[in-house]
Amino acid sequence: MNDMSTRGQREDVQEAGSRSLLIALLVAGAFFMENLDGTVIATALPQMALSFGARPVDLNIGMSAYLLTLGVFIPISGWISDRFGARLVFTTAVVIFTLASVLCGFANGVGSFVSMRILQGIGGAMMVPVGRLVVLNNTPKDKLISAIATITWPALVAPILGPPLGGFITDHASWRWIFFLNLPLGILAFVFSLMLIPETKSTARPPFDWIGFVVSGIGLASLMYGLELIGRPDPIWLEAWTYVIVGFVLLAVAVLHFLRTKHPLIDLSGLKLPTFAITISGGSLFRTAIGAVPFLLPLMFQVGFGLSAFHAGMLTLAVFAGNLAMKPATTPILRRFGFKPVLIVNGLLNAVFIAACALFSPDTPLWFIVPVLFIGGMCRSMHFTALNTIAFADIPPQQMTGANTLFSTVFQLTMGMGIAVGAIGIRIGQAISEPLGAGGIVAIEFRLAFVLLGIIALLAVLDCLPLDRKAGDNVSRKPKQGTKKAA
Repeated sequence: MNDMSTRGQREDVQEAGSRSLLIALLVAGAFFMENLDGTVIATALPQMALSFGARPVDLNIGMSAYLLTLGVFIPISGWISDRFGARLVFTTAVVIFTLASVLCGFANGVGSFVSMRILQGIGGAMMVPVGRLVVLNNTPKDKLISAIATITWPALVAPILGPPLGGFITDHASWRWIFFLNLPLGILAFVFSLMLIPETKSTARPPFDWIGFVVSGIGLASLMYGLELIGRPDPIWLEAWTYVIVGFVLLAVAVLHFLRTKHPLIDLSGLKLPTFAITISGGSLFRTAIGAVPFLLPLMFQVGFGLSAFHAGMLTLAVFAGNLAMKPATTPILRRFGFKPVLIVNGLLNAVFIAACALFSPDTPLWFIVPVLFIGGMCRSMHFTALNTIAFADIPPQQMTGANTLFSTVFQLTMGMGIAVGAIGIRIGQAISEPLGAGGIVAIEFRLAFVLLGIIALLAVLDCLPLDRKAGDNVSRKPKQGTKKAA
């Protein structure tokens, strides 16, 4: 009788593990669709502008509107998920995102295109954080590393694949197919969402924090828009920094409000846990450095070294290959060594390989460039998964929604900051190259920018030093056979 009971428990655990993996794959697919649409239109802007009878620069607002909408609406995703249920919110978000994508493809002017990009942003703002919350709430602790690794790759891959994919589609078909391709993906995501995502709804009904929403929303929008202006080729610095400063001030006010109000839009209590706090502080530095790499690399290869867009794109695919190659080894490495050693050692390697891009020149052989990018891709993949997993290792179930909302908001903001930091790095490189006596070196401004990014990535490691040696062991330890795994 005991054998039958044990066997039944084991089968239940295996079924739960398989279901959690399928949910993670579903959410990863939705994430990829959302992340890709943030970058894929960059190379299609000239053809789109021609279709609309506008200038390419006029379409920058289409990219800005999408990013700003994400920033404004991600903070309310947790409240909406608790109120209406994760299944309803996620499936509705998939429908909104897919429908908006198709309508983007049918747009015949800048106004209609921007309107649909805003609608896309609303769908994406609900889809990503709610999808991550579904994975966190439906994955056993011992499977969390694998699940987080699965839903992490879209954020790594999409910024690298987006521009060359958009260029390929634009050259061989039409820019409209960039958006039409989301239709079959969206239909599949909708069908599998209905099949896999459980119906969950919080019994609590806290009031909506309108003050927090307005102040944080305007602050995030202002900050992200200012950072986006800095990332443009010829920014108006006074305007850009005004938006940035206003954004920081409003976000500071929002934080004070969240700490004082009884039912905050974003619960900050997770910051009391060291394993979560490092993913917000040091993790933000890491994501900022990493977010700049897909922006700087193609720019250095094309503008600095004079390579074609195709050649530059092929080289950056080495980073993508490294991301994928690392995935099978992520869980075994974290189980074998634990989170703290991996975060420190891999963080140092990550900083070294980012800074190593400063050694590239037009004469650098491929046998040096490709391994540096490939190993760098492996390191950033490992670090993303480690940080994103340990973030929720110690979060109790009742705080999971608030922690996930804060994490999603900061994640979106810091990845966007990468482009601005990369652009600032180029300007700093231009300013200091002459005083350093390096003005005659080819692409010196880009190479100095990579040194700056390496320093930022190195500073991120310092945050991991105070961590307890056993931090995250509850998700990295492999459970004993025959025991029931913790949900």
